[in-house]
Amino acid sequence: MVKIEGKCREVLDKTEWVAIATCGDSGPHMAGTWGEYVRALQIKDSGIIVIPAGHFNITEENLKKNNRVELLIASRQVQRTYGPGQGCSISGIGEIQTSGKFAEMVKSKFPWARGALVITVEKVNPQL
Repeated sequence: MVKIEGKCREVLDKTEWVAIATCGDSGPHMAGTWGEYVRALQIKDSGIIVIPAGHFNITEENLKKNNRVELLIASRQVQRTYGPGQGCSISGIGEIQTSGKFAEMVKSKFPWARGALVITVEKVNPQL
């Protein structure tokens, strides 16, 4: 498990939108969520990201066969070396949980969610 620190932590704290990539039998699949949803459920000083799962049906099916997941985040509010705008990719192991600690945490804040997309972070890379 890897902690999200430095510029990538700053980007995660300011991103508006998160792209979620998984891969299944029919190839890559993209889903998305709002940055504020991720921030609302942050487990500080942890290498775990929790995202409310409303539908995410294809994401769930893909993760059952291949639990690798990648997130792409970005914010123009974060300064990089050559100007405004910084991005980061976050790779890890994911699963949809519909019961347990994380699912209950999500459902208490987002009644529309059926569970939680829980990602154990393995790698964080700055982009752009």
